[in-house]
Amino acid sequence: MATRLLVRRIWAVSVKDSRRLPAAAASLSSSSSSRSSSLSTSVHTRSFLSPSRSLLLSSHRCISFNVQDNDDFTERVINSDLPVLVDFHAQWCGPCKILGPRLEKAVAKQKGRVAMAKVDIDDHTDLAIEYGVSAVPTVIAMRGGDIIDKFVGIKDEDQLDSFVNKLIGQ
Repeated sequence: MATRLLVRRIWAVSVKDSRRLPAAAASLSSSSSSRSSSLSTSVHTRSFLSPSRSLLLSSHRCISFNVQDNDDFTERVINSDLPVLVDFHAQWCGPCKILGPRLEKAVAKQKGRVAMAKVDIDDHTDLAIEYGVSAVPTVIAMRGGDIIDKFVGIKDEDQLDSFVNKLIGQ
């Protein structure tokens, strides 16, 4: 519900900005050409750099992603410059549905210092076998392609925060 209200508010502000832009551009076109071009650029830049727009752009960070295939896993996890938490989960797994949002929250607290890869074991059985996943949820902490630590099962938020901090601190 809150998400829906936020989306409506952002949409309303962006529609209001787009309605205002043509009127401002029309009023500027009646002034001299050199002054008009500099002012229209200023109005154009200002309307697209309004706080609502910059909030929308800055809030969209790719801190977690779904692994698509083995090549994607190699590129985005093994060869990553950032430490990566790999969440092996399944759609039918109840504990996975509880742990997933907690992990994303712990990763988001790090503000871009760690990434999170989500691997569905039903879609990527070969990766699960390769990394010795025998139960879900299993979370593996990796840095530079090396396994730093791992756990199986649910953890509370404090335990997840310390797990992520240990990955970053090493």
